[in-house]
Amino acid sequence: MGGIRARRKAERPGEILEAAFEEFVLKGFAATRLEDVAARAGVTKGTIYFYFESKETLFASTVRELSKPTHAALAEEESDRSADIQAYLQAYLNRLYRFIVDDQRSREILRLLIAEAGRFPELVDEHCRACMDPVIERLRVRLQDETAHGRIRPVSLPEAAEVVLGPALALNILLLMFANRRPLDAEKFIAAHLDLVLHGLLPGS
Repeated sequence: MGGIRARRKAERPGEILEAAFEEFVLKGFAATRLEDVAARAGVTKGTIYFYFESKETLFASTVRELSKPTHAALAEEESDRSADIQAYLQAYLNRLYRFIVDDQRSREILRLLIAEAGRFPELVDEHCRACMDPVIERLRVRLQDETAHGRIRPVSLPEAAEVVLGPALALNILLLMFANRRPLDAEKFIAAHLDLVLHGLLPGS
């Protein structure tokens, strides 16, 4: 019996974070009540305070903990560095877009961060450093190398990497705003993005 209780106690913070995530997504930070989080998690409000000192702490912990799989996935380099720039960009953007289209949780966390950026600016900065900066930096380094060897037109760095990745963020926001209410062909969106990028970067294109 003691082992079961210890296991349940160890699992409880994660269950509270999952419940908090559902409530924050459904109602936003301001309208979320800890009583509702407690009810969804099947615990008392006092139990939440045992692990998290305030609603602000709970929100920040929810974003940090539930973002860890996203950060880990985006930190991995799966594109072939030896591939030519066209093959590299195609693999790079396809992987990024597949992640955006398939991972609804990461989109909802982005929605929360955008909505609460004024209240939690340090949390937004932290998320950007862990999630967006590695993606941008890898692309910046590759573009810098391609430019130095004359394989693409000279581009302004590091801004060029952010411009190349801009449409991916746009698709993320479109999916957040409209979900299934405004049909969007993700495959055609990706193909159009890749075509525009390549024709903008390759010399003589």
